[in-house]
Amino acid sequence: MTHLNIGDNAPDFSSIDQNGKSHQLSDYKGKKLVVFFYPKANTPGCTAEACDLRDNYERFQALNYELIGVSADSIKLQKKFSDKFDFPFPLLADEDKSVINAFGVWGPKKFMGREFDGIHRTTFVINEEGVIEDIIANVKTKEHTQQILK
Repeated sequence: MTHLNIGDNAPDFSSIDQNGKSHQLSDYKGKKLVVFFYPKANTPGCTAEACDLRDNYERFQALNYELIGVSADSIKLQKKFSDKFDFPFPLLADEDKSVINAFGVWGPKKFMGREFDGIHRTTFVINEEGVIEDIIANVKTKEHTQQILK
């Protein structure tokens, strides 16, 4: 598992969103970028988190932020999730986990006494030059905007 720190350069990534459009880090140079990793589309916690970000999207844009959600779900699942909740930001379908692994958010987890490998809900705030400005590992799904914009 890769371990990134505040002050590190963000990994250069490339992946496809729910509409089949390619996104890479360089597309966002000159803007602040929020990359939020979530375990599974259309689950209660992931929905609460993404909807909180959606409901505050204009605040982010006013402060020169772009947002990208990432999970290992398929393009089809990401599209259904995005269409159902009308998300204004892309959701990357990182099925091969290349972005997930580059950011080091895949690893052992425990849920209801069971241990398994999965995505750790983590958010990275990347500045205009591609440097990690903040890492939020203890995401509060219903108050995530507040955690990012403090």
